[in-house]
Amino acid sequence: MQKYVVGPMPSQISAEVVALLEQAETATIGHWRHWGFVDRGIQGMLKGKRVAGTAVTVQIPSADSTLLHHALGLLRPGDVLVVDRLGDVRHACWGGGVTVAAKAAGAKAGVVDGPCTDLEEVEASDFPLYGRGLAPITTRVYDLGGRMNVPVSIGGVVVMPGDAVLCDDSGVLILPPDEAEEEARAAIARQARGLLVQDRCTKGEKLGDISGATAKVLAGL
Repeated sequence: MQKYVVGPMPSQISAEVVALLEQAETATIGHWRHWGFVDRGIQGMLKGKRVAGTAVTVQIPSADSTLLHHALGLLRPGDVLVVDRLGDVRHACWGGGVTVAAKAAGAKAGVVDGPCTDLEEVEASDFPLYGRGLAPITTRVYDLGGRMNVPVSIGGVVVMPGDAVLCDDSGVLILPPDEAEEEARAAIARQARGLLVQDRCTKGEKLGDISGATAKVLAGL
């Protein structure tokens, strides 16, 4: 059995689509889409970040981060490194050193289905990192094996190499590349309409009247 599998680097999401995604909120897309959102336990280590990019996937087992270190040398500007921990929630594979290396490569963010560590160093690097909280026990270069640029599971969502990844304070969304632009444009339009509704509310209108909810309640009394 082959210890390591390293697939080809995926085609990257265009800069135009990335720019559109970074204007969209995951929670806006969540108004109509019901798949692609990773488990809400995976949250941003830093607040106030919204980034999008191309998924580069890694699977690493238990206490080993050998392949993760290798993958950092393959990252390109615009990539989001997505790490499947194969169920391990004890060992932090991502800390200060990995953060510095990922940022130096031009990566947009890291998404880990497991804990991270070295929060102060992550904050100092101002690098968007998403994971399942913090842990003090770290991985090591044990050479156990792993897989890169294969389908992985992150927070209950299948992530394919080359998928679009959108991360913000509300969570992480995975989109097939051919659906990313349409979803981003729909979100931007809905956000603009939402601002108009908020303006109407500040001027005295009732949200239930605007949305039609009040009419439905009154009709059902």
